[in-house]
Amino acid sequence: MLGTVFTNMSLGMVAVSFTHTVKASEPFFTVLLSAFFLGEVPSPLVLGSLVPIVGGVALASLTEVSFNWVGFWSAMASNLLNQTRNVLSKRLLGGEEEEFMDDINLFSVITVLSFLLSLPLMIFAEGVSFSPAFLQSTGLNLQELCVRAALAGLCFHGYQKLSYMILARVSPVTHSVANCVKRVVVIVSSVLFFRTPISPVNALGTGAALAGVYLYSRLKKAKPKSS
Repeated sequence: MLGTVFTNMSLGMVAVSFTHTVKASEPFFTVLLSAFFLGEVPSPLVLGSLVPIVGGVALASLTEVSFNWVGFWSAMASNLLNQTRNVLSKRLLGGEEEEFMDDINLFSVITVLSFLLSLPLMIFAEGVSFSPAFLQSTGLNLQELCVRAALAGLCFHGYQKLSYMILARVSPVTHSVANCVKRVVVIVSSVLFFRTPISPVNALGTGAALAGVYLYSRLKKAKPKSS
């Protein structure tokens, strides 16, 4: 829950591209947390393959960066909290015994707990400004607002559910690398949606990130053969 809150804080303070540039450093947090909680230490080659991913996403976002310390540290806090969640979730999903939870049950429990924890905070922060009477007095279309909020919630729920299903089948580092690719998709989609001109730096960054993901997957597949 707090990871999402800090992400939204960062998005509210800086450009989307800068938030996703900072959040591209997730694999480094994942490597550290996986080593601490799970005892998983990647080889130097695997660790090196993360460099073009992070660097590529940074290059893809370079032309849209708008620096702000609050936005920067909010994105960094989101990285730490989200990757702590992923690593600890992987630990809960890590066995076949009865005490371990499957991905759907774990996601359901976290969703319910997040709702119960965030509801009082939402009421405290928004207060009367989120009531139907206040929204109508501001001239907003209440029906359109509710439909968009429901669609946003449905899409975000689907994204989180798929994320947990994937996390149950891959390592936390692989999951974090996939998130880096997702950020490239977000940047490219925003360029297409808003018809923003694509510079050579954007194209180079996207290519470097995808090349890093390919290199990482090849190294992970080759690792068991070499051992």
